[in-house]
Amino acid sequence: MKSMSTEKNELKKKTIKTLKGKEIFRKEISGRLSQSECEKMWHGAHKRLYKMYAEHTDLPGGVAMHTDGFIFPAAAIYLAMKETAPEIAYDVMKKIMAEKSDKTGRMIAKFCRIPGFNRFFLGMWDTMSHKMFGEASGFKNVFYPKEKACFRMDITQCPYNKYLTELGCPELNVLFCENDVHSYGNLPGLKFTRTKTIGAGDELCDFKMEIV
Repeated sequence: MKSMSTEKNELKKKTIKTLKGKEIFRKEISGRLSQSECEKMWHGAHKRLYKMYAEHTDLPGGVAMHTDGFIFPAAAIYLAMKETAPEIAYDVMKKIMAEKSDKTGRMIAKFCRIPGFNRFFLGMWDTMSHKMFGEASGFKNVFYPKEKACFRMDITQCPYNKYLTELGCPELNVLFCENDVHSYGNLPGLKFTRTKTIGAGDELCDFKMEIV
């Protein structure tokens, strides 16, 4: 059994490592705030993220993959910004999250130009979605029967909505939903369709990817 001091040190290292990987947010904030305000905000983000990690050490691995790498860091940075400079908080999150997802989309688009990749990519979604967005990861889904040139699923329960709501920033859920549009909405030979999201107040998120 780990001692309390060992566990605290591990959580501290985890917090520092995670936020080091989110420097793109800090860079954007530093261009909008003074150095002292930026340092104050980033210190606040560290404190908040450490607390989130400390209060959720018993999450299953599949859920923690989403909370520890995406949900908690985004919430910690956003809430710290709201405390220091609320007028820029949402805009910074929206801008940086969109830029990161657009970059992912451009990378995938390059592969989509390789003959046969689109079918491979579509087939991969069936396996990947069960693993990354299944019940072991905190989601509830409706997975539709396989189709030759189409993948469909509905998400009816989402850990992003659950934890962002509990943390007091449910508005960030919309931005995570928009990440999919930025990542998959402009892929050559593939059409991504979404008409509803839980983040926007709907009862489910529908996901459809098809070869066109």
